[in-house]
Amino acid sequence: MNEFDKPISGFEKQMPRGWVWDDTRTFLAVARHGTLSGAAAELHLGIATLSRRIERLEKALKLPLFVRQQSGYQLTEEGAGLVEKAEALEAAALAFTTDVSRYSQLSGRVRLATAENLATALILPAIAQFRSQYPGITLELVTDISTVNLHRRDADLALRMVKPERGNVTLRRLGTLGFGLYASPGYVARRGTHRDAGEFDADAFITWGEPQTQLPAAQWVERVLQGREPALTTTSLATQLAAAKAGIGIAVLPHFLALEAGLVCMATDIGMDQPIYLVIQTDLTRSGRTRAVADFLSELVASHGDRLAGKRSIEEVIG
Repeated sequence: MNEFDKPISGFEKQMPRGWVWDDTRTFLAVARHGTLSGAAAELHLGIATLSRRIERLEKALKLPLFVRQQSGYQLTEEGAGLVEKAEALEAAALAFTTDVSRYSQLSGRVRLATAENLATALILPAIAQFRSQYPGITLELVTDISTVNLHRRDADLALRMVKPERGNVTLRRLGTLGFGLYASPGYVARRGTHRDAGEFDADAFITWGEPQTQLPAAQWVERVLQGREPALTTTSLATQLAAAKAGIGIAVLPHFLALEAGLVCMATDIGMDQPIYLVIQTDLTRSGRTRAVADFLSELVASHGDRLAGKRSIEEVIG
């Protein structure tokens, strides 16, 4: 684990109890002016408030920072030794607020192409949080990714499960989307438990329609059916999910959608897991607003990694 991976809680344990950043600003102002009146004018605060803040800081640090004299406030040896450290905190705070201001001023439209299931179940619930940080960015979601080509600039960036083989794009693998076989509790009960695992000769399957026969899930079902007709074909994952819930048959579905919908997992590992790639037009990688969306997506997928892969949900079901 490098320094950037260490939990914040480890830093917090080292902070003095009762320490407040505003008290450090007060300390610096008084140290620079030598009087409460001079510091009060700089910070636009009352003298009584400044005095209380200095006392609170001394109590938190358990150190005397100033010698109170009739002519003003004189730094103690301990206080003088802390000035440089307080100035480093001041510089860090200034850099932080400058970055926040810069990010909040980003504006414009960013077009994101992704699968409908990722858009509705993963991205949309987090959009409000993203907009609170970047109110000037308008995010345009395109879920018909079969017609989207980043090379033609149909979108600025994409979150997809197929690795681009050509085009002026930059990509990064963010995680894994796990798939399994799912059916409703009612279908599983009617099916019975007498069949061996992997025997689906008499099962009804829900699969993709003719326009999507190139999809891995459609090809998997086709191999299992061996010439038999499916019970239902659809052109969207949402419809397949609804059909499975209605007890029409078995469907190849992402773990995180199917388990959260209350479906029963009949096979957890069918060799269908797919990588999740973040793909960006290379000439847009330095665009502030595009990078903001890219960072948002990277953090979002990372924070939901186990859920998307199905690990946590499956372990809970098995447990």
